[in-house]
Amino acid sequence: MTRKKLLVKGQKVHDVGYRPFLLGLVESLEIERFFADNIFIEGKQAVYALIDSSEENAKAFIEIASSKFPENSDVEKVEAEDYTGNVMKTESYYRYLTAMQLSRIATYGGNMLEKQDRMLDKQDTTICILERVSDDTSDMKSTMSRIEGKQDRMLEKQDLQMEITERGFADVKEEVHLLRDDFRELFMREVSELRGEIAEVKATLARMQEAG
Repeated sequence: MTRKKLLVKGQKVHDVGYRPFLLGLVESLEIERFFADNIFIEGKQAVYALIDSSEENAKAFIEIASSKFPENSDVEKVEAEDYTGNVMKTESYYRYLTAMQLSRIATYGGNMLEKQDRMLDKQDTTICILERVSDDTSDMKSTMSRIEGKQDRMLEKQDLQMEITERGFADVKEEVHLLRDDFRELFMREVSELRGEIAEVKATLARMQEAG
């Protein structure tokens, strides 16, 4: 039996299905023992895999894993070396990987629910804001209506005042005309009386001259 450790390094080797990809390769080669996990090496993504099988199977695994990669992965280097530790059975790793994937799904689902709750809270907040804006808008419309009503009443008062003023000017003008007519009539009457008195004075003077 041959035990090997495979180290895959690259810009994108996590979250691209690398471990299921290697597991499928192991099952196709009927490798008895296998384990794989995601790690970081000096801050960069990496995947390491352990196999324990015949030398022929180990060689085939390394050749294929060094030339074929999962879709959407970005692999820079694949290194292989001997390994001396224990390796779990392939079927046990399958159950382990399934449990890990289910755990991730549960965590992802929880995060999604949490995000959904936050979204609902934001929606509620937005609805409250919109309702307040609607109320404010209604208040503004009511205020504008009251202002427009006051403006209409002020305009009506102005029109009435102008009408009264115009009517007042007309009345004054009419009174002036009446006063002027009355004054003319009084003046003409006084002139006529004065002329009568002058005529009487002249007649008296004429009689006095004749008598002298």
